[in-house]
Amino acid sequence: MLLEISDLSASYGPVTALAGVTISVEPGEIVSLLGSNGAGKSTLLGCVSKSVSCRMSGSISYAGTSILGLRTDAIIARGLVLVPEGRQLFAELTVEENLRMGAYGCERGRNWRSDVERAYALFPALRERRRQLAATLSGGEQQMVAIGRALMARPGMLLLDEPSLGLAPLLVRQIFDLIEQINGKGVTVLLVEQNARQALRIAHRAYVLEKGRVTLTGRAKELMSDPQVVDAYLGEA
Repeated sequence: MLLEISDLSASYGPVTALAGVTISVEPGEIVSLLGSNGAGKSTLLGCVSKSVSCRMSGSISYAGTSILGLRTDAIIARGLVLVPEGRQLFAELTVEENLRMGAYGCERGRNWRSDVERAYALFPALRERRRQLAATLSGGEQQMVAIGRALMARPGMLLLDEPSLGLAPLLVRQIFDLIEQINGKGVTVLLVEQNARQALRIAHRAYVLEKGRVTLTGRAKELMSDPQVVDAYLGEA
């Protein structure tokens, strides 16, 4: 396994966000986390990436090494990178400056320009806007910058938190197609997404979280016809 999370519990003061969660992700997979708001999905990604401050117990290992307790920069250096909900770009920096920030701390002995060129090859629209301020981009373009920034660290695995949030339907499909392309280049993906239909369309496997616990898991194609998933997340009879 590339990522193994075992018996993970997390709380914010007296509020329990995760209770004994166990999930795994194999190299090369896209694994989706489904669940309603407040189910603990973003907290789980935050625990893995150390981007949240909460009390944690259990174990998290990446590529066979425990990362529980490591700082965020040390986790990124190991190849595990979060694309946060809401993009969180540097609004007053240009597209290219935002991309370069993704290589911060990873630049020694590397040619960052080649990484920027790879980002532009994946997202051609960004090349045209490379000198444009991030604050002036559309939501879809901002999401491309956020993903491109994460790829600058040359990750082995991406943690994607609600990549389609606030996007028009046409752009949603485009973003998910791009996630498939990135996965096809060898990057493993753990995806949190409210759009269950699109998440299951591109995923190999999925987990359903409810009130901080895993309640269902299986192959993505099988879950698309599971009555519980259909009723709760797909909106079909």
